[in-house]
Amino acid sequence: MTASYIIAIDQGTTGTTMLVLDRAGQIAHKYYCPLPQSYPEPGWVEHDPELIRETVWNGLREIMALPWLKEGAVAAIGLTNQRETIVMWERDTGRPVYPAIVWQCRRTAEACARLEREDHGATIRAKTGLRLDPYFSATKLQWLLENRPGLRERAERGELACGTVDSWLIWQLTGGRVHATDYSNASRTLLFNIHELRWDPELLELFGVPASLLPEVRPSAGDFGWTDPRWTGVSLPITGVLGDQQAALFGQGCLQPGMMKNTYGTGCFLLMNTGTAPSPPQHGMLATIAWGLGGQVTYALEGSVFNGGTVVQWLRDELGLLQRAADSQTLALSVPDSGGVYFVPAFTGSGAPYWDPYARGTIVGLTRGTTRAQLVRAALEGIAYQVLEVVECMSLSVGRKPAELRVDGGAAANDFLLQFQADICDLGIRRNRSLELTGTGAAFIAGLAVGFWNDPGELAGLVTLERDFQPAMAGTERERLVAGWRRAVERSGGWAGA
Repeated sequence: MTASYIIAIDQGTTGTTMLVLDRAGQIAHKYYCPLPQSYPEPGWVEHDPELIRETVWNGLREIMALPWLKEGAVAAIGLTNQRETIVMWERDTGRPVYPAIVWQCRRTAEACARLEREDHGATIRAKTGLRLDPYFSATKLQWLLENRPGLRERAERGELACGTVDSWLIWQLTGGRVHATDYSNASRTLLFNIHELRWDPELLELFGVPASLLPEVRPSAGDFGWTDPRWTGVSLPITGVLGDQQAALFGQGCLQPGMMKNTYGTGCFLLMNTGTAPSPPQHGMLATIAWGLGGQVTYALEGSVFNGGTVVQWLRDELGLLQRAADSQTLALSVPDSGGVYFVPAFTGSGAPYWDPYARGTIVGLTRGTTRAQLVRAALEGIAYQVLEVVECMSLSVGRKPAELRVDGGAAANDFLLQFQADICDLGIRRNRSLELTGTGAAFIAGLAVGFWNDPGELAGLVTLERDFQPAMAGTERERLVAGWRRAVERSGGWAGA
């Protein structure tokens, strides 16, 4: 192959990142465009699908205009995306019929509670590895069909298409020629049987979703069509698609069972590779598909924390306590502790291991002497405590503690956070030289599909360690702090449903 680069599209909750990677796995160019969210009602979160598309088109135009990126230099495109977020659009025009309902949205909490009361939860867990929670796509799609006039009738006539953000972008990038998703994204919808690798007829009937709405499900590495040259100047193959957390797992080189990563993004998402068979989803964990590659499906255990980096954004943008996100580290290190303050950032409910859509953000332990620095430190510690609980539950699920935790995402640049994470988990934390492991994973799997790289083993050597954080906290202090955290979590539970 004469091509020298792979393009990765990483469409996330708060923005779109695009990378140009060379054969050494190094980033030759990076594009970023923020993406606004809207909150039309308490607990609701939406995106404008056309803005999502525009951030991607603009990025591709910028990249393809680079003078050193000549025709034939790009081997393929890899796509990774925020998962569970659902988009519905018209087949004939490609226009969305409603804003994208974001994975964080809580509008279907009561629908999930009703289905659980009707004893559907066990069947859903057995087929999908997931829990009944507004986080996932099916009840969002059900809500659209039941609450937006005319959509169900149009869907049953075959006039509409829907999918997660990857499907929306594939449709747009290929000029409407391809309506597809991959195993990893399909496995996040509550509609896909992860054992039989198909949309499950029983679940489609339960949620009232016509099969004609849904995309074709394909392995993560393979043919997802060619881009329309109107957007890229040339037609490029899309050969890799992964949900963002699975892409980070792949990009981290967690290719063997037992290897685990955490991404500190909008939320925090821990995934552990469990090999070619799904691990039973217990202790609040989820079973999910990691990727489909080379005729084989790899599974993962996942623990999902809904609010991670959003905590720092909230301190900066809503409270004005920070000028820059990076200031949080300086402030946290300026005080010896949080002064007994605990910050539970359940802004949109709590994910693993509690799965409480009615939980809400809580700050406890405030005194008249609490300082700005202590509040910021408590917020960072709150991120780490959430990750600790998932690490503990994941270890219980597989019967062993992991050897290390590999980390990436924007907040992983915060040394204070990672050292506190190592201390509170009593676990080594490995930070790689690049924190763009989500886009890197999408590039890696797309490159394997076209022979840009030869095999997954070759990729492991392309991800290099930047710093290792080792625990240094006394066990008694750790126990005291964690006990306080658990008391704070109790106070946040069920608040919106009270």
